[in-house]
Amino acid sequence: MKKRLGCLHAHYSNIEYIENALSSYDIELIHFVDPALMYRVTVDENFKEADAQNKVKEQIECIAQCNVDAILITCTNYIAILQEEQLSISVPIIKIDEPYFEYICKIQQPLTILFTNPATVKGTMERLNQYAYNHQKSLDIEVIVINNTFELIMQGLKQEYNQEISKFLNKIIKGDKIISVAQLSMVDASKEVEYKTSKPIINPLDTLISSAVSQLKIDKKSVVI
Repeated sequence: MKKRLGCLHAHYSNIEYIENALSSYDIELIHFVDPALMYRVTVDENFKEADAQNKVKEQIECIAQCNVDAILITCTNYIAILQEEQLSISVPIIKIDEPYFEYICKIQQPLTILFTNPATVKGTMERLNQYAYNHQKSLDIEVIVINNTFELIMQGLKQEYNQEISKFLNKIIKGDKIISVAQLSMVDASKEVEYKTSKPIINPLDTLISSAVSQLKIDKKSVVI
C-alpha cells in the first residue's frame, strides 16, 4: 500500500523541492503551508514563544489526523519551536535537519554554513550543537547570514532570491573550503553553483531524501515499458 507523507512548510516554495525530490518514489505527498507563523515569530513582539509552540503543536496534531504514515517538517524554525513531549500522536516525525546534522558531524574539516533567514540561525545552531554533543562530535563551523535576501523569497521573488545566493556563493567558493546551505529555499541556487563550479555544496535536501526513503521503506515507482 502506498505510503502517505504529510509535509509542513513555512513557505509555498518548499513544496516544489519535496515534490521533485520524491517524484520517482511511490509515495503520496500532502502539503500544509503556514507562512503566517514564521512571520509572527520574526516580526510580532507580542507573539510569545509559548504561543508559537502551541501553534506548531496544533498543526502537527491536525496533520496526524489525516491518515499519514509520517510527518515531514521542512522548516528549521518550526523544528526548533516544536516541543515533541507535548504531542499526543503516534505518527513519526521526520525533521529535515537531523539527517543534515548527521552528515555535518562526520566532516572533520572547518565548515561554513550559510543562511538567508537570520531568525533561523539561533534555533538551528543550538540543535546542531546539541546533536554534536549527544554524538560526541566536535565542530569547527563559521556561520554566515546573507543579509537582506530572505524577504525576497517571502515576497515570491524566487529568481531574484536565487540570484543573490548564487552571487554570494560564487564569491566565497574558493579552494578547498567546505560550504553548506542550511535552508531548503537555498537548494536551487546552491545546486546551480555546484554544477557550474564542480565544487560540492552540502544541502539539507539531499541528506533528507536518503533518510526519508530508508525510514519510510518506500520503493521507486515501477517503470511502465
